[in-house]
Amino acid sequence: MAAVCLNAAYFPLSLFGVRLCRVMKKNVILRWCRWSALAVLIAGGGRLGFAAGGPESFSTNALTLDEAARLALESNPELRASGARVEAAAGRAYQAKKWTNPELELNAEDWPVSNGRGFPDAKQTIGIAQTLPYPGKKSLDKQIGGAGVKLSEAELALRRTEIVRDVKAGFFRVLASERLVEVSTQLVTVAESSASTARKRVDAGATAYQEQLRAEVQLEQARTELTGFQRELAAAQQFFATLLGRPDLRNAKLSGELAEAPDPSLLDDEGAEWLAKHPSAAAAQANLNRAQLAYRRARLEPYPDVKVGVSGGQIGASDQSIVQLGFSLPLPIIDRAKGKQQEARANVSVAEAELHGVQQQLQREWANAQKRYRTAAEQVANYRERILPKANEALRLVQTGFEQGKFSFIDLVDTQRTTAEVRLAYQHKLLELNIAQAELEALLQPQTNQPSTIK
Repeated sequence: MAAVCLNAAYFPLSLFGVRLCRVMKKNVILRWCRWSALAVLIAGGGRLGFAAGGPESFSTNALTLDEAARLALESNPELRASGARVEAAAGRAYQAKKWTNPELELNAEDWPVSNGRGFPDAKQTIGIAQTLPYPGKKSLDKQIGGAGVKLSEAELALRRTEIVRDVKAGFFRVLASERLVEVSTQLVTVAESSASTARKRVDAGATAYQEQLRAEVQLEQARTELTGFQRELAAAQQFFATLLGRPDLRNAKLSGELAEAPDPSLLDDEGAEWLAKHPSAAAAQANLNRAQLAYRRARLEPYPDVKVGVSGGQIGASDQSIVQLGFSLPLPIIDRAKGKQQEARANVSVAEAELHGVQQQLQREWANAQKRYRTAAEQVANYRERILPKANEALRLVQTGFEQGKFSFIDLVDTQRTTAEVRLAYQHKLLELNIAQAELEALLQPQTNQPSTIK
């Protein structure tokens, strides 16, 4: 729900009193009771603003939007998990370029089992063997690992962008809920005064009982709305604290206000150029690069790795020293990695399609977000420049007419209620404007990561 900022200076309320106007001959007749009911005054023009932020004085411990975003980036558990995935990808990239460890070989051959001295007469050798990967394989493995790191970094940047966007939206909703609770409390006070006045008018015989019932109905509605707003505030604060990764800040005071005018830079048509740098597009591109490298690597899979071994020892019977050199390699006769190549080729097609899909999705999201932003900006301006001034003027006219006896008390109460609903609707539009701005900023001004080094 959106919030309304009604400062005390703009919310005057006078007690309703009864004025006995005339006394007729012999019989005392209540001809008319003048009542003055000043409620929910809509501020207009330059002097009275329609800000969503309420009073501008905040506690020194109040949490600003920038501080909230910083806390979320530092404490959010999902971001910590994404950061750990980057470290894991960097570890895989580092490991991918390493050769396998050499093997220590101990051999005893031609061991006589019936005659001779046994083991001393056997041919004894000790040596090492090393697998030599086919040229190009390890280089591609390293590049694939590097592409995996870039993919993880892009996903981290995307998650950071989403977190900041959600923090902004959550921040605005908490602000709105706080203001709405404040205004709803004031509206309950007005409704209580109206109901009390209606009861006095009925007791004085100045009006019918239905006037009291209508005032009491509006009082119950105001109380019910206040209860709902309080529940929504608690839910918004809980969700916001979860986004920050700081449950202890659930009841933290916020410092800020909803923007009332759009940011012209977000309405430029040049925003499409920035979409190519968006983390989701970068992640899709990194995934395509990795898939292409994996396909190149799969094409080298049929070419075998050579295992080279060298050892030295002696022939047991003659104690003659010997040196042995050996080579071994698998023959690609049965398995020529056709299935791996087919899978890798298909993964390239998948990555290409996903990249095109992400680019199109970004274009759609940008167009829709910009449309919502323009619409919200136009509606906010319409409320501020036309609807709110008219509602304010209507309330002023009904007030004046009521004091002159031209309108009934219920007409005044209904006009007050209508004016309050218009003002609430204005705050809804303000919230829509700010959320749309947060979405556009997430598309055109995404978060970035610190540059990482791959060892």
